[in-house]
Amino acid sequence: MIVLIRAILLYLLVICCMRLMGKRQLGELQPSELVITILISNIASLPIEDNSLPMIMGVVPILVLVGFEVIISTLSLHSKRLRSLVSGKPIVVIRDGKVDQNAMKKLRFSIDDLMETLRAKSIFNIQDVQYAVVETTGQVNVLQKHSAQTVTAGMLDLKGKDEDPPVVVISDGRIISSSLASCGLTPAWLAATLRENRKSETDIFLMTADRNGKYFIVPMEKAPVKGTQK
Repeated sequence: MIVLIRAILLYLLVICCMRLMGKRQLGELQPSELVITILISNIASLPIEDNSLPMIMGVVPILVLVGFEVIISTLSLHSKRLRSLVSGKPIVVIRDGKVDQNAMKKLRFSIDDLMETLRAKSIFNIQDVQYAVVETTGQVNVLQKHSAQTVTAGMLDLKGKDEDPPVVVISDGRIISSSLASCGLTPAWLAATLRENRKSETDIFLMTADRNGKYFIVPMEKAPVKGTQK
């Protein structure tokens, strides 16, 4: 029971700390953030594995590390030199369609690494690349040559309106009031729409709507009734 309580408390603490550090996926972490994440996970496991260690031995180092990371991140916003020191700088590996071999060697980035990254972005011919940069997170962002780019409405000079996508207003039989308000729709509109479709919110598995009042409904599937065959 002690181990269970410790695990739950440390779990909640680590979740709060990760929220404080911001929303990033693992592959998007800066080097300093990745180090802090690894250290926190190791420190949090110590009080769980060893009951003789007081909880404070795990809580204090975690809070200190997170506080230090928040301070460094805040200072980095105002100091480009500190940001470069902590996180490094993006490095261009392809410029004007030519591979920068010196930059590749500096990053210890092999041709196989580069080609694998390009294939992950659905680019199988390196001759289609105009510009490629390795970000501080290790991700590679690519600009294709004009002849290889996907045709857009802007290239064809097509006119149109920028519209927000539909949002979920009913999920698993429950109304999401915040989503409804974000679309500029009212509960009265939703009630009238449900009456029009002869349904209540509990009959709906999913309902989406946009600012124009266009909606899409997925009814709730009812469990089959089991009976005795005669």
